[in-house]
Amino acid sequence: MPIIKSAKKRVKVAAKANARNTRTRRALREALKAYQAALASGKPAEITKTQQAAIKALDVAAKKSVIHKNKAARKKSQLASQAKKAGIKPGKSTATKPVAKKAVAAKKSSARKTAGVKPARPRSATQK
Repeated sequence: MPIIKSAKKRVKVAAKANARNTRTRRALREALKAYQAALASGKPAEITKTQQAAIKALDVAAKKSVIHKNKAARKKSQLASQAKKAGIKPGKSTATKPVAKKAVAAKKSSARKTAGVKPARPRSATQK
């Protein structure tokens, strides 16, 4: 057991990180197993749904440095090729965002940009 205060803190921080990484790794494994089970069942809707979940789990694990980003990319490629062999057509996800929300978001962002801008100061006769 460490004696120095900073070493004690590092033990606590490392334990928290270990627990967090373990949860992320477990979620990744479960998502990949669910995907393999869906492939075995052969249902296209289930395969697509579990593939998206597995890709999300891979992205989260790569972002948190639980796995390397290249390994995540390689696994996602493998998932896609397995889905293609199962007869699932690659393409955009079925859940697309409505167009109306994008327009509202664009209006809000432009309103924020102009809200903080000061109006131009009129020039005096000597400055012209």
